[in-house]
Amino acid sequence: MNGFAYPDISPIIFSIGPMAIRWYSMAYLFGIIAAWFLVKYNIKKYQLAISARQLEDLVFWVTLGIVLGGRIGYVLFYGQSFFWNNPSEIFAIWHGGMSFHGGIIGVILALWYGSRKINYPFLSLTDLTALYAPIGIFCGRLANFANDELFGRVTDVPWAVKFPNGGYLPRHPSQIYEALTEGVLLFIVLNLLWQKKWVRRHNGFVSAIFLIGYGCFRLFLEQFREPDVQLGFVFLHFTMGQILSLPFIVLGLGVLYVTLKLRKPDERF
Repeated sequence: MNGFAYPDISPIIFSIGPMAIRWYSMAYLFGIIAAWFLVKYNIKKYQLAISARQLEDLVFWVTLGIVLGGRIGYVLFYGQSFFWNNPSEIFAIWHGGMSFHGGIIGVILALWYGSRKINYPFLSLTDLTALYAPIGIFCGRLANFANDELFGRVTDVPWAVKFPNGGYLPRHPSQIYEALTEGVLLFIVLNLLWQKKWVRRHNGFVSAIFLIGYGCFRLFLEQFREPDVQLGFVFLHFTMGQILSLPFIVLGLGVLYVTLKLRKPDERF
């Protein structure tokens, strides 16, 4: 069977004694720092009432939301029985296991808390965050590829990749599919929309498109991804990732309705 050989990539970038720097952790770090600086640029450009100290606090809460939400989401959605039998593993994040859906939920909760602490509109904060969340998704999916994990189903497409953990069978490089759609394409769409004044004035519009876009991309691309080995297909031919994406789409449609029909335009833009 045809297919590209998986490149010889170590999940560890470099190590110093017992401390190892991994692609996955660096993906999260780069995504957070990049979003931080780009949000800071928007605050300055549009003279938004968020101080440097408040932004630092928001970054801290969002980072906490990503880590806790991602890990708790993985425990609840993907590994219930294992973690019930091995509760100490819940805290062993270095062993892997993060849920993007859980991470997004964690970020939403962190921003809700942050909006109350700094007395700033919640949907305005979610819009600023949604603009650059695809950067973290892009980096995370590339890290999945480097870690030889979350690969696709067996296929005969010319660009198939033979993953070692996939039995050296040619498979869809589904991590790359998601990086290019949930990461690059979604980033471009959101930031093109942000250039429109009427979009910026409707707090929540960008957030809604992010939720709908991510949910739809994930729902579609899960058809090419190998189901999680510990779960398989959860309901008929639906994976856990597809089932979790449906509420995101519904929530996004709800936010879109609220921001366009029920809320007055934001006069700051």
